[in-house]
Amino acid sequence: MRVVLDTNILARVACSPRGPAGEVFDRIAADQLLILSSELLSELARVLAYERLRRIHKLDDPEIEQFVQRVEAGSLVVALPDPLPRVVPDDPDDDPLVAAAVAGGADAICTRNRHLFHPDVLDYCRRHGIRVLSDLDLLTELRASQPNP
Repeated sequence: MRVVLDTNILARVACSPRGPAGEVFDRIAADQLLILSSELLSELARVLAYERLRRIHKLDDPEIEQFVQRVEAGSLVVALPDPLPRVVPDDPDDDPLVAAAVAGGADAICTRNRHLFHPDVLDYCRRHGIRVLSDLDLLTELRASQPNP
């Protein structure tokens, strides 16, 4: 299963590597089935540098860079189309995530972002063979289909 992990999921991996998001990441990245774009990797680095997240993950700048590199190493990095299709009506900043899923032939987007569960987004994704799942829903599927990593 090829998956795009939203930045909110990847930030959870940095903050709690042994939590559900960490297990999802380990299972997906182990088989290099994680799809991202350079834009999403840049967003991840920016988000991890927020002071409120630094207090949780306790990573300094070099450790943030190492984490982003680790994520990139376990990913297929795809180019996004220009211009990006407008898909997410409530938050156009989420359009690159959907575009990466389409460009990478993803089977799923894993997110906790409510904007990506909008009916228009779900319909668009469905037409491209992409499901939108929470980390817990995806983890349940992965555990059922894969033995322990």
